[in-house]
Amino acid sequence: MSSLSEFHLLSILAQEMNMRKAAERLFVSQPALSQRLQTIEKDWGAKLFIRSQKGLSLTPAGEIVLQFAQEMLAKEEKVREAISSLDAEVYGTLKIAVASIVGQNWLPQVLKKFVSRHPQAKISLITGWSSEIAKALYEDQVHIGIIRGTPDWKGVKIHLFQDTLNLVDTEIMRPEQVLETDRPFIQFKSDSNYYQEIQDWWLRNFQTPPKRTIIVDQIETCKQMTFNGIGYAILPEITLSGGEENIFKIPLLDEDGKPIKRDTWLIGYESAFQLKQVQAFIEIIKEHLESSTDS
Repeated sequence: MSSLSEFHLLSILAQEMNMRKAAERLFVSQPALSQRLQTIEKDWGAKLFIRSQKGLSLTPAGEIVLQFAQEMLAKEEKVREAISSLDAEVYGTLKIAVASIVGQNWLPQVLKKFVSRHPQAKISLITGWSSEIAKALYEDQVHIGIIRGTPDWKGVKIHLFQDTLNLVDTEIMRPEQVLETDRPFIQFKSDSNYYQEIQDWWLRNFQTPPKRTIIVDQIETCKQMTFNGIGYAILPEITLSGGEENIFKIPLLDEDGKPIKRDTWLIGYESAFQLKQVQAFIEIIKEHLESSTDS
């Protein structure tokens, strides 16, 4: 029967599919790692990995054993979390999935406070679109998620903050000027509901689409292209520090003339909120939001 350390070894090998890289992560020599793998394969009575010039590949038996190893490692982590919850200190791993835009612009300040206050805790962070975050929660990959927009979520949800959407440019000072410029509208890839909000605003105000459009993968690329005068963009306030020079920010307005705002929510299942590391994280979030409001 393999031990948890051997399950960890198999997991690292499967992640890297390379003996040298796996040995570096495990802080052992390649010969020592090779010998340990041979011992594990002997215990299971089957070859688990095949070596080639391109690296490692799993055998059918290896796939079965690896799945078992990952299940055991996940169970071990849950047991450790349960044990650590009995202690006054905050231990364990805080597993978060967060919308990329929040992970880049808002979350680092919160995590800095969390790490400073709870040095024994670990952090596992996944970033992506809001739809991907909900999927990570459904599949039990993370404890909590932070998403943008209005969540269709039946579990616990905590509203964090709102921020406005702005038309941002180095030249345009009024929204109608987008019809006069030949410079492109720069868009970043995002969830469909964000696109829908932008499209609804555009159609309410203009009868024709942008003359030219550039679509980029990352919001930071979109922001830098806009700041360098390549074109104009619609950016959430969360991405703007407020100290940008020579940049015009025009809030988008809805049918009632009120600024269009984007919500940010923290979501998760009730069971996750019983974990001490999650409770500590939420406590720090609340403190951060209160201090931001006061300032």
